[in-house]
Amino acid sequence: MLEPVLRILGHMTIDPQSLMLVTVIRNLQKLGYVFKIFAVGNGKAHSIWENIGGGISHLNTERQGLIDWSIFEGIIVGSLEAKEAISSLMQEPFCSIPLIWIIQEDSLSSRLPVYEQMGWEHLLSHWRRAFGRASVVVFPDFTYPMLYSELDTGNFFVIPGSPVDVWAAERYHKTHAKDQLRELNGFDKYDMVVLVVGSTVFYDDLSWDYAVAMHSIGPLLTKYARRNDATESFKFVFLCGNSTDGSDDALQEVASRLGLRQGSVRHYGLNGDVNSVLLMADIILYGSAQEVQGFPPLLIRAMTFEIPVIAPDFPVLKKYIVDGVHGIFFPKQNTEVLMNAFSLLLSNGRLSKFAKAIASSGRKLAKNVLSLDCITGYARLLENVLSFPSDALLPGPVSQIQQGSWEWNLLQHEINLGIHLSNMDGGFFNGKVSVVYAVENELAGLNYSTSIFENRTEVSEEDELTQLDWDVFREIEISEENEMFEIAEVEERMDKEVGVWDNIYRNARKSEKLRFEVNERDEGELERTGQPVCIYEIYNGAGVWPFLHHGSLYRGLSLSRRGQRQSSDDVDAVGRLPLLNDTYYQEILCEMGGMFAIANKVDNIHRRPWIGFQSWRAAGRKVALSPTAEKVLEQRMQENSRGDVIYFWGHLDMDRTIIGNNNVFSFWYMCDILNGGNCRTVFQDGFRQMYALPPDVETLPPMPEDGGYWSALHSWVMPTPSFLEFIMFSRMFVDSIDALRRDSRKYGLCLLGSSKIETKHCYCRVLELLINVWAYHSARRMVYINPSTGSMEEQHPIEQRKGFMWAKYFNFSLLKSMDEDLAEAADDGDHPRDMWLWPMTGEVHWHGIYEREREERYRLKMDKKRKTKEKLFERMKHGYKQKSLGG
Repeated sequence: MLEPVLRILGHMTIDPQSLMLVTVIRNLQKLGYVFKIFAVGNGKAHSIWENIGGGISHLNTERQGLIDWSIFEGIIVGSLEAKEAISSLMQEPFCSIPLIWIIQEDSLSSRLPVYEQMGWEHLLSHWRRAFGRASVVVFPDFTYPMLYSELDTGNFFVIPGSPVDVWAAERYHKTHAKDQLRELNGFDKYDMVVLVVGSTVFYDDLSWDYAVAMHSIGPLLTKYARRNDATESFKFVFLCGNSTDGSDDALQEVASRLGLRQGSVRHYGLNGDVNSVLLMADIILYGSAQEVQGFPPLLIRAMTFEIPVIAPDFPVLKKYIVDGVHGIFFPKQNTEVLMNAFSLLLSNGRLSKFAKAIASSGRKLAKNVLSLDCITGYARLLENVLSFPSDALLPGPVSQIQQGSWEWNLLQHEINLGIHLSNMDGGFFNGKVSVVYAVENELAGLNYSTSIFENRTEVSEEDELTQLDWDVFREIEISEENEMFEIAEVEERMDKEVGVWDNIYRNARKSEKLRFEVNERDEGELERTGQPVCIYEIYNGAGVWPFLHHGSLYRGLSLSRRGQRQSSDDVDAVGRLPLLNDTYYQEILCEMGGMFAIANKVDNIHRRPWIGFQSWRAAGRKVALSPTAEKVLEQRMQENSRGDVIYFWGHLDMDRTIIGNNNVFSFWYMCDILNGGNCRTVFQDGFRQMYALPPDVETLPPMPEDGGYWSALHSWVMPTPSFLEFIMFSRMFVDSIDALRRDSRKYGLCLLGSSKIETKHCYCRVLELLINVWAYHSARRMVYINPSTGSMEEQHPIEQRKGFMWAKYFNFSLLKSMDEDLAEAADDGDHPRDMWLWPMTGEVHWHGIYEREREERYRLKMDKKRKTKEKLFERMKHGYKQKSLGG
């Protein structure tokens, strides 16, 4: 049975984002998920990802269009840098594949206000479309959805947890000394620095959050900040707002009102070196009164710096921090408990042993504080987003996840070396991502120059167009248009000179050239003239155009008008078979709908002795015919122009590793695996319905277990008359299983699969295998051609089928009589049920229709003869008198 397969796209740099992805992917693998790793660039994490995915494929712009994304149950995009890979997933038939996009960078969010201010709506729309393609956009922190709110299409989701803060703090601590930082910032080594932090949501101003904090810790400030003892000098530092917005003046004013010593209260902004401020502190006080949704990042960094933490008893903090072990809690707005908690951390003006113990335990906790939640969060997300087919080995439940730590051991060496891996040392927010500016430069030419993109930050009001300007512009356009029409009418009424012969000849040649270009035939169509075979490549959507072939052997067959190639002579299946206009039937029939379209009045489009089909998936899975195999196939058909034989090159058990072992399975067992375990049941019931057989008659045609290949992927060639016979059988069989589904009490459910995609394409996989049953029991030779070498080998020889074939049910005369019976019922309006499928899948013909058409032609012929005789009689009766020449 098949296993669930996903694909992850990401960069390969060694950074905390990669550490998070590596941890999540390795744990998901333990649950049974299988990953194929693609990378948009090279980096030092190459070997790590290679060990995880068993090999890495590099994804460049040229190769993106040559990947069959449909073989994966879902796609995980692990970085904003991989945005370009999403463009190939925004076209049919790939736009319905579940896509999870993990955004851990804030570089784009910092540019969104600039786009909005400058009026660059095309850039906002570009990113909004990209974000809208994702099934889920996942952020590691609750602040990100607010930063990216301009691009929100209702698919934002937060899975808290990332080693980014621990990573940054660890690396900063290795290169900076606490005493040195305090000296540079004017703190004495004996100062007791108490850092008050809060929510980072209010970044640009001194929020009410800190005003409440000042009020809450007022008694604390009054008790300690007023002291003028050389051995106990307390300095309260507030980390909030912007260092240039006047927040420091506001704090100093509050400090003077409380009667605090000069210099006992200081302010630092979040736009500065946040790590240095945290590292200088002796005690961290989380003073925000706002309930937080996630674990505050500043607390994680502080705990990593091994600084004791005092915080309100918020539920999200109590979930991870044990009071008195990793930190100290106090009830909100309870000053007395806060004072007691603060006193526990002090001893003779220095940190107590209890404070140092808490700091040490807090450091150990912070290293992996949210790792388990992050891993289980992604596991639950995949359970909800992905819909596995019935032949998949389902992954284990989330409860099997035991690991509660990041994979530090994989990257610890790089951290110890102190390699510069990210741009996070200078502040709280991440560095820029190059793809953001690459998209800006790419789209800048639409309306603006690149220099304007880089330097201009606001639009002058004088340059903006007002509504009055647009009204004037529209009036000018209407005036010019009316004037043009008037001039054209006057020219038509005026007498024109005939002109010289050269001008007339030149205009005539130009007209002929334009008419020829409109009706010009595709080069491939011209090359197909005289060819014995044409292989129709069935596709659905512009996303698979790179997989299609060109030349004399192939012709495209589009199941969607919107996704049809305009510069080629591809066949419009919807135009040939109106049933495919209905999305429900187009999706439920898949490639078989295209075959029905070709068979419908086949003489109008195909007049060659051989006909073939190939799904675009054959090229996507590297099993399409090579040039060598094409030549061998054409030569064989020219040598053997007669005989009922089917050449196929896509076989059923193509990838035995998917099955899980090398055992040979029977045809019906494989069919059950691919169709929710109900292939035999549905085939039996459909066969019985089709031939009106009694319940006690066996209706499952036997298929041999001789180890031979069976056709798959609709990749085969056969004589055109045999194809029409196969379509005749297929139309009746599809109608039978559709009737069973409609008559069922559980109408709407698909017995051939349980997942959403299987229900959507309910009949597709059983119809893909139907040709094997028909070919085997109608005594057609089945020849497998190796798509690479062109070597041929007959499968299931006819001599070995004797005694096994149900030839009576597949006899052409019987099928033809059944077809005519259905046609007569359709012609008489005697439909057995509502929404009868059979008449809509192709031509409806029986001898009564032939007789009626012949009588209609005879009637028209006789009417024409009668009218001609009447005209002659009138002329002879009244005669024809010529007028006199003189008047």
